[in-house]
Order: sequence, then C-alpha cells, then structure tokens
Amino acid sequence: MGASVTAPQPAPPAGVRFRQVGFLPLLFLFYAYTCAGPFGYEKIFALSGPGMSLLFFAIVPFLWSIPVALAAAELNSLLPVEGGFYRWVRAAFGDFVGFLCGWWNWTGTFLLNSLYGVLFMDYLSNYVPGLTGFWKWAGASLFLWLLAYANIRGIQVAGWVATVLQLMILIPVMWLCLAALLKWQQNPLVPFVPPNRHFGAVFGMGLALAMWNYAGFEQLSSVAEEVKDAPRTYLRAVVWVTPMGMLTYIVPAGLALAALGNWAEWKTGYLVSAADQIGGPALGGAMLVASIIGVASLSNSTILATTRLPFAMAEDGYLPGWLAQLHPRYATPARAIAFSTVIYCALAVADVVNLVAIYIWTRIATSLLTLLAAWRMRHKLPEAPRHFRIPGGRLGLAYVIVLPTILCGLKVYYSEPIIFRYAPWLLASGPIAYGLLRWVFRLQPAGPVATPHS
Repeated sequence: MGASVTAPQPAPPAGVRFRQVGFLPLLFLFYAYTCAGPFGYEKIFALSGPGMSLLFFAIVPFLWSIPVALAAAELNSLLPVEGGFYRWVRAAFGDFVGFLCGWWNWTGTFLLNSLYGVLFMDYLSNYVPGLTGFWKWAGASLFLWLLAYANIRGIQVAGWVATVLQLMILIPVMWLCLAALLKWQQNPLVPFVPPNRHFGAVFGMGLALAMWNYAGFEQLSSVAEEVKDAPRTYLRAVVWVTPMGMLTYIVPAGLALAALGNWAEWKTGYLVSAADQIGGPALGGAMLVASIIGVASLSNSTILATTRLPFAMAEDGYLPGWLAQLHPRYATPARAIAFSTVIYCALAVADVVNLVAIYIWTRIATSLLTLLAAWRMRHKLPEAPRHFRIPGGRLGLAYVIVLPTILCGLKVYYSEPIIFRYAPWLLASGPIAYGLLRWVFRLQPAGPVATPHS
C-alpha cells in the first residue's frame, strides 16, 4: 500500500523539523484513529439491547470523548509539541508521571497494533485457503510493514493513505444507509434492554464498548509539530471528528436495526451480514471490503500516533538516543517506527485478541492524566497565551475532569476478570521500567519541557 506512493515530498520549511500537513489529511487521520467506520462494535446491541446501545453512543461522547477533546485542544494550543499528551503530562507533573504516561500508552499499543495485523489476516483467511500458522504471521507482518513504510515516508503519505482508505469505506456505508432507510420496518430503540438480563451486566458491558469506541481523542496530538498551524488546525479537526464519529456509530446500525429488527443476532462484524440481507450480495461484498480496509486505516493512523511517543521520550532522555534520530530524507522518526513495528510483528504470532482488552486501562490512565494536565497547567501557567480555552471557566474545567473520571471508575469496576488479572501488571511495568532506565541503564531525563513562559 505505502510502496505504491512514489511522489516526492517537499523539504520542511526553514526552522521546521518535520514535513507538515493541513486540515483535511489531519481530519481523516483523526477520524481513522477514533472511528474508521461502523465496524467491530456490533455485539453491543445483543449485549445491552438496541435502545440502551444507541443511547450510549449518543450520550457517552458528552461524558468521555468531548471532555478529552476539549482538554487536548487547550493543551495543544498552549504546547503544540511533538509527543503531545505525553509532554503535556510531563510539563504538568514532572519526569516520573510524564514517563508513565508515555510508557503506558506506547507499550499498551503493542497489543493493539498486533491485533490489527492478526484481524486483517483473519478476514483474508476466510477467502484465501492456507493462511494459517507461519503464513498468517508472515501476512500480518507484511501488512504492518507496508503501513510502517507509509509512515516512514512521512505524515503526508500517511494522511494521503488515510484519506483514500476512508473514502473507500464511507461509500458503501452510505449505500447501506440508503438501502436500510428504504426498508425501515420498526422502531430501532425497541427493546431498550434485553429481557430477563441483569441491568448491571447490561449497563457495564455496553458502557465499556461505547467508551472503547470513543477513546483516543488526545492521541493525534503526538504529531503536533507535523501539522501546519497546529493549535488552530487541531481544534478544527476535533470539532469535525466528534459528530462524524457519532453519526458513523449511530446511523448505519440504527437504520439496519430498523430494517431487520434482529438485534439479538448481532455480533462483531455483523454489519456485513446485515448489509447482505438488506441490499443483496453486492452491498454485502462492498461492506466486507470496507471492513477490511477499516482495519488497514485504523492501523495506519495508530502507527502514526503511537510511534511519535518513543521518539519524543528518547529526545527527553528516557529511552536510548538512537530512537530520536530522524530519517535523513523523509524527516520522520524512522527508527522509532521500525523498532515499534518489530515488536508488533513479534506479538502478531500470538493470540492477542483476548489480551488486547487490558489495553483499555492504560488508555484510561493516559486520558485521565491528560485531563489533569489541563487543570495543572491552568495553575502553573495561568497567563500563558492559549488560542483556545475550555469554555465555562472553572465549571467547564470541572465538567471536563469530573464526568470522565466517574465514567472511568465505572468502566474499571465493571472490567472483566481477564482485565483485572493482567492490566495491573501492564500498569506496574511503568514504574519498573522507569527505575531500570534511570538507575540501571543510567539514562537521564533532559531539561523540562519548554513552555511559553520558560
């Protein structure tokens, strides 16, 4: 995929380290990271009922993703730096907490990106015989390396890839919506919850899935120095991507439920089958292709966002300095991208599907630290220039911090046993790694993050 892009890229402007993109590529990268299409969340309707599920997708953004997006927009307007949220947390709370934020996010996404490679091959294995064992791993590795190469070529190539892939996804999704609308038969909100199911379980599982699908609104801040006029461009992308994600999750599934009414049969990937029932084999085939492309789009944007963390952490002295070297031609953190991809491929040999759920705890920790950083920087730099402030003064800041914290507490409380078993170990790896890198390998943090009043 990335190898087909051969157009030369202009050198970065004088005084700029990276090649940069504008609003449209950032928007599609942002949308790809936080959504990428109406795939992978369908089982929420069988678990929590169509009414409660659609309500979750309508309300959770106001309690979770929008507060995170507002905090990220303010912090990005204050500190538009490569590494984004990791460096905001470091500026707010110091070396140790900053390291934890970066480490948890980077290492947690090892599982996530490995999963994308495995899922891509799982889709193909249904149609290409023999894609098992070594060949499945080899195909997953090739898939991940092609996307890594696109990212090594730079954010302009990654943004172009994201734009093309998302347009290829949205066309059959719009086709499905129109076909389902013409076959509307019943109220998609009925029943509100599954009959004879314990409300706590119904609520907890639905909340977890909705939070997962609306997570990540701070993540693209990691490429701030690769965006033209980052404070304003990032804010515009946030304003657009939030309703885009809500519509993507609510409209296609809601219309398909209204046309079919078989909510109890829904499971992961069921929207492809629903498309076949509503519009015939042509629409079903188009939606299947779109779902496969969605995995590629998710992985492309995730590689972009997460590989900037080891680069920034290496620049700050937390990781070996060779990870902070830029490619001489493409001005990208090629070594950080390649090193991360090696780990993705190594983990793609295992069954990571059941383990990737533990990543949500590291995502929760990262997001909460970002929210608290917005509060802390208001106190540390109250007069520093900001192109954007969370509206509503102290009340608005309280909304941004308190509601997501409550929601995260509920999510942790309702976590599955496997998450309670493994997620604490992933979190514990942060302090352990910090101690090893500081006092065994003698890596020393660099000076503090530069701020407007430094």
